[in-house]
Amino acid sequence: MSPTLVFGVIAAYFILLLVISYFTSRKADNNTFFTADKQSPWFLVAFGMVGATLSGVTFISVPGEVGNTNWTYLQFVMGNMVGYAVIALVLIPLFYRLKLVSIYEYLRDRFGQNSYLSGASFFLISQTIGASFRLFLAALVLQLAFFDAFGIPFYVTVLTNIALIWLYTFRGGIKTIVWTDTLQTTFLLLAVVVSIIMIINHLDLSVPQVFTVVTESDLSTIFEWDWRSGQNFFKTFLAGIFITIAMNGLDQNIMQKNLTISNTGDAQKNILWFSITFFIATVLFLSLGVLLYEYATTQGIALPGRSDELYPMLALNHFGAVAGIVFLLGIIAAAFSSADSALTALTTSFCVDILGLKRKEHKNQNRTRMLVHIGFTILMFFVIIIFSSLNDSSVVSAVFKVAGFTYGPLLGLFAFGLLSKRTVNDKFVPFVVILSPVISIILDYNSEAWLNGYKFGFEILIVNAAITCLGLFLLKGNGKNERLNEAENL
Repeated sequence: MSPTLVFGVIAAYFILLLVISYFTSRKADNNTFFTADKQSPWFLVAFGMVGATLSGVTFISVPGEVGNTNWTYLQFVMGNMVGYAVIALVLIPLFYRLKLVSIYEYLRDRFGQNSYLSGASFFLISQTIGASFRLFLAALVLQLAFFDAFGIPFYVTVLTNIALIWLYTFRGGIKTIVWTDTLQTTFLLLAVVVSIIMIINHLDLSVPQVFTVVTESDLSTIFEWDWRSGQNFFKTFLAGIFITIAMNGLDQNIMQKNLTISNTGDAQKNILWFSITFFIATVLFLSLGVLLYEYATTQGIALPGRSDELYPMLALNHFGAVAGIVFLLGIIAAAFSSADSALTALTTSFCVDILGLKRKEHKNQNRTRMLVHIGFTILMFFVIIIFSSLNDSSVVSAVFKVAGFTYGPLLGLFAFGLLSKRTVNDKFVPFVVILSPVISIILDYNSEAWLNGYKFGFEILIVNAAITCLGLFLLKGNGKNERLNEAENL
């Protein structure tokens, strides 16, 4: 693809995003930025969340990862479905009943101020790292497809991308994102469908033959029963449940979109239909992975050194101009649909949880919110640059590995709060939530030597949360908890 064509595609896409931003941010205030005025249609949120959840990680890494771990990722997604059910039946009613702007306000009401700030801080760390990883993928592809042709360094590519994201989110916030996510999900799924069609045409396959190629391939093995493997079914399935609860139900980025819906029932319908669509989309991505390796083998194309590079290499260099254009739109949409909402969620959490800003519009508060928004934009830029110099493994594994350590304390805090009526000594909670991931990292690093060859996978999140719960149990508070705790009455 010519650099001029790539530039035209990117420019047209961002102009479209800016047009959406203009119409959704008129008369916007802090309440609009944080909650979209509680007027989002549930079906629009459900569809848009598919793109935000899949992200650039799924779009690029999951098809490539098929060559390393086959379809074992689907075990994880099966667990996701159970996790989404828990979110819909337990967390959604809780958060709506408490009328929260930031979901971490629950921790203040349940345990105290230190627990509240600890939970919000771990979200800020987790989301900054995760969103930066995802945006890194999009910048990497654009660097390869456009910026390298003009000798533009990678940091300029990153800066351009993140500045554009800031530009279309800084006024409308979550209201703008609900609508842009719908557009971006459409492009993401369209890119996968077009890629599959191109492979079918190149290999001259019929639809039944495609089904046979995918189902009979050795790469389509779903279940792994070896207990020592990081892809063992029981470990991966359980991890899928708890990572979904932690990274979706206890994540301001995802839940902020749900909380823009006017009532509990519609929010629950949103989660239900989103989860079904998400599962189907994941099967589509895994099928694409098998077809990518089949195409490379039959065409005698050498596989790249990193599995993350397989899909971009084939789409941009072998599938033709149309597929290349749609792929670029897909990867931009996939990465930006998670990065833009992450930036808004980070801004919301910091403003509400750390600074104590309220939804009501005030000149100084509005200025503060904008400064925080700029601050997180700059922070994400530096995290991406650092990650680009250190990354040496599949991004999909890296993201969830990091999340296993940073979301563990969040999962532990909420689980202990919901499943127990026990009070805690709030001033010592920060020590527990810091110590828990440290112990988990040490255990993960030494598990094969200490546990007879056992290797942790995604389930390290569960261990981390369990350590947090144990620490909270040992921090028994004195007397009855007098704080507002409506959740205990659910």
